[in-house]
Amino acid sequence: MAVARPMRRTRPISVLLAAVLAFGFIWFMLTPSTPSTASASAVSSRQRQQDAAEHPLSPPTKPFVKSQSYRSDGFQAAPPVVHYNLNNLTSTRDSIANGERILILTPLARFYQQYWDNLVKLSYPHELISLGFIAPKNKAGNAAVAALEKAISHTQSGPIDDRFASISILRQDFEPPLASQDEKVRHELSAQKVRRESMSRARNSLVFTTLGPSTSWVLWLDADIVETPSSLIQDLTSHDMPLIVPNCFQRYFDTNSRKWDVRPYDFNSWVDSEQARNLAKEMGPDEILLEGYAELPTYRTLMAYLPDPKSLDPRRLIQLDGVGGTALMVKADVHRDGAMFPAFPFFHLLETEGFAKMARRLGYPAFGLPDYLIYHYNE
Repeated sequence: MAVARPMRRTRPISVLLAAVLAFGFIWFMLTPSTPSTASASAVSSRQRQQDAAEHPLSPPTKPFVKSQSYRSDGFQAAPPVVHYNLNNLTSTRDSIANGERILILTPLARFYQQYWDNLVKLSYPHELISLGFIAPKNKAGNAAVAALEKAISHTQSGPIDDRFASISILRQDFEPPLASQDEKVRHELSAQKVRRESMSRARNSLVFTTLGPSTSWVLWLDADIVETPSSLIQDLTSHDMPLIVPNCFQRYFDTNSRKWDVRPYDFNSWVDSEQARNLAKEMGPDEILLEGYAELPTYRTLMAYLPDPKSLDPRRLIQLDGVGGTALMVKADVHRDGAMFPAFPFFHLLETEGFAKMARRLGYPAFGLPDYLIYHYNE
């Protein structure tokens, strides 16, 4: 006679198999999978979120995850009081190993796609890089910001490793002094004082708005620098200097030889001379010394003319009295201690050259790398 189904005796082997299957299912659900490309990106994304700022008062040098918190009466809670211990912040020659955050700042009058492409190719971990831009409120500034936002959208929605920690865009609250940004117009001697005073104001607004307590280094990178080594950041920080600047050149087509060649571009990195000091003594309080103009023969030693093409040594270091701002690496503490870009004649110097003078008086010397070359856009 057949036995009813509920009365059948369950075999031990069936119980054992069921237990093994149940254990295997639980283990599969709880154990993280072996990192693949997708899972590695997910891990990187989680790490970025864990490292993100938590409230609206956080400085813009970390990724920000917006969260809403409400009181028991339904009103939004006030942001918390936050304490920052700057004694734990480092700016060292081993910046990657120490996880030091870099703030790249760019005054933006025009947007060049080559600038952005070069920026994305930088090999320093992008989760440690924050970007800051300031653009004038005019037609050219509007066009530059529109192109910038398009590039940002593409990069920040792309692969995790290409995304930057945070990006800030500021607009100037004053009118630019020059109607045109053409190279010949903006480099005329008569335009330099008002132009560089305006540039100083823009730089100061940018750095003191975006500099956060987690920033170790500030890299000033002009918007028309289109070619640098991908290791630019770690190369500059490895010297562990308060201010350091590479040598800015420009690629151009030589119509005489009918070949591409290079030529010096930035003449603002120099070692002072007795002639320049004597010129300054004869100047009025509002007059400025400028470099690279025949009308002002300073006879300074220009870093632009120091490279020896036959024996380039990218590690060769010299001390400078003036610096250019095409790619200027600064320890963040230099700015925190009050060094800024004078928008007024400071010992007859303006902007980046005045910044080097001010930093020097605060105890921070400037250095240059004559054989380490970066390249400016050729208009």
